Amino acid sequence: MNTNSRLEQANDNAAAFWLAQARAHGWQSHVRPGLTAVRCARTPDDSQRFVVTRPYAEPADVEKQLTDLLGEWETIRFTLEDPYDGLDLTRFGAVRMPIMPVMAREPGPVEGVTAGLPAVSPAHGGGTLTVDEALDGDAFALVERTIVDGFPLPARQPWTRGGALPEELLRQPGCRAWTARVDGAPAGACVTYDDGAATGVYWVTTLPDQRGRGVARAVLRTALAHAHPDRPATLVATSAGEPIYRKLGFTRQAPTCWWSRTSLGG
Repeated sequence: MNTNSRLEQANDNAAAFWLAQARAHGWQSHVRPGLTAVRCARTPDDSQRFVVTRPYAEPADVEKQLTDLLGEWETIRFTLEDPYDGLDLTRFGAVRMPIMPVMAREPGPVEGVTAGLPAVSPAHGGGTLTVDEALDGDAFALVERTIVDGFPLPARQPWTRGGALPEELLRQPGCRAWTARVDGAPAGACVTYDDGAATGVYWVTTLPDQRGRGVARAVLRTALAHAHPDRPATLVATSAGEPIYRKLGFTRQAPTCWWSRTSLGG
């Protein structure tokens, strides 16, 4: 399968994951050819999300759709993911964020991961590292708090349960969550979303006091091994995460450009 096919699977998965979040929160959404939009509405100025899913011949066509939705939703803040890097949203007051790679891993088992859960391994620097699946509301709340504190997400701090990732998200078909602990203490987490064609990996994070102990690699290996290893896996990598993903078999598919507007003044 060629690069564009894996790229489009990644785009589709990102769009589907945002739609699952919309259902969990009760948000509005629009799905148009080549563009998926979600009206995040936790607060009046919450950042709306737009995902470009297919190549476009005319950037002006995408920008027209964006203009219509921004007006309809009275949008103040937004983030738009453009994996084809052909848009210029400066006239909307948006700022181009650092380029990140879309990566994919071909289907297949993860070497060294056993079938059962929790997965247990030694943590770097000593201690026992365990990774398990979050199967109930309390466990999912721990995943949410780890993500809010680990990235961190300033807009979601101080953490309130369900403010970023409500428990209803765990009940959306295809959504699973994973948590890592070192000697029983929370250490890292991630979320996966299977849309039937690919498994997207999101929010891979490690708490600041647990970094350098192999947590991110362990939680990702476990998630990949148990969340449909028979499908390709996709993600968008940060510069810090890319070396870990490469060691687990992910390869670059394309650079993606994200645009962000934080206020009506830009």
